[in-house]
Amino acid sequence: MANAIFVLFGEGRNLDPLQMAMRSIAVFLIALVLIRVSGRRSFGQRLPFDSVLVILLGATLSRAIVGASPFVATLVASFAIVACWRGPACARAGSSGWWAASNARCSATVGAFNAREMDAPLITRTDVHESVRQKTGSRSLDNVTAAILERNGDVSVIRENA
Repeated sequence: MANAIFVLFGEGRNLDPLQMAMRSIAVFLIALVLIRVSGRRSFGQRLPFDSVLVILLGATLSRAIVGASPFVATLVASFAIVACWRGPACARAGSSGWWAASNARCSATVGAFNAREMDAPLITRTDVHESVRQKTGSRSLDNVTAAILERNGDVSVIRENA
């Protein structure tokens, strides 16, 4: 049995095309499980915190495919990465601590920019104007009651009810 696995998956960096293909299939199926375990949010919202998971998993799993690291050890490391992401993600779901993702910030309200709320995330008046143009199709802030920097970095524009 062990010999058959060795023939299919190979060992080290000297892999033939069939062995690399078998590793790719196995890693793909394992990646699907990892995505399920980590939750859809980790790959859907693309927050900076979530990008760490995506980058680390991609880098780690690629090593299993090309034989740069031992196959089983690489898979265990990938599950450890997901576990490290999942713990704080569950904790931050009910928390607003300094280590959790930031809350939305109100960058502008009717006729005024909130400099304090704009300084911390490094958002400028130009960024707010750009978002208003993209979301409303207008250069004017006249019908805008608020511009809010969301946790994912997007600026929501709330318009007056006409």
